[in-house]
Amino acid sequence: MATGRRSRPHLRAVLLVLAATLVVAVGAFVVWGSLARPAEEAPLQAALTDPAIEVVLGPVVELRPAGSEPSRGVVFYPGARVHREAYVATWAPIVAATDTLVLIPRMPLNLAVFARSRAEGLIAETPEVEEWWVGGHSLGGAMAASWLGEQPPGEVEGLLLWASFATAGAGLSDRDDLTVLSVSGSRDGLATPEDVAERRALLPPDALMIEVEGMNHAQFGRYGPQRGDLEPTIDGAEAQSALTEAHVTALLGVDADL
Repeated sequence: MATGRRSRPHLRAVLLVLAATLVVAVGAFVVWGSLARPAEEAPLQAALTDPAIEVVLGPVVELRPAGSEPSRGVVFYPGARVHREAYVATWAPIVAATDTLVLIPRMPLNLAVFARSRAEGLIAETPEVEEWWVGGHSLGGAMAASWLGEQPPGEVEGLLLWASFATAGAGLSDRDDLTVLSVSGSRDGLATPEDVAERRALLPPDALMIEVEGMNHAQFGRYGPQRGDLEPTIDGAEAQSALTEAHVTALLGVDADL
């Protein structure tokens, strides 16, 4: 009996240590997720002062063509631990060229995996838009594809993947109701060309696959270099031009001449 009494304080001590370790781990994860890569100031300010578009910065970043009420909208999920404002400069030329509304929501801990259905609410709150697309960068694209796979045909027009790919569980490979654009970079060190090619079969057969020669992972946003990425061999303007042209083709159904 004495042995049993002695073991109980020991067990309590072990449980306290485990609980404290869990608290520290959760706290560290929250801090890690909260430290999102911010938008580079100069590209962001240039987009904010561009007379061709209107930008609202908030929990949901909104971009729309100046003086227009577009009938097409995109809900775009940021990459992991990348601030939503980092995509304002990247989307600005596309918005102006395609007359498209773009909504970029805030994600819990800056990780779209915790709010992959965020598009549902934004679409419901914007009934004036007739045609909706979803998409995202890196992890954001994978989560947008995962959510889209659960939607019935006809609800969403298509999917825009930036340096990303669909998950096997999305079930998109046999969908004939979607227009899919996948833009990747040959110098991407995170979503590598091999990764994209390996998962090509998870998308519909007619998906438009565009690999931009010399583009890397971080050039899909404006947040600076990213660990694990490769050095690009094209500059930001060239990468942006290729990205814009790809979206003119996908969203408008015409070849770009920019």
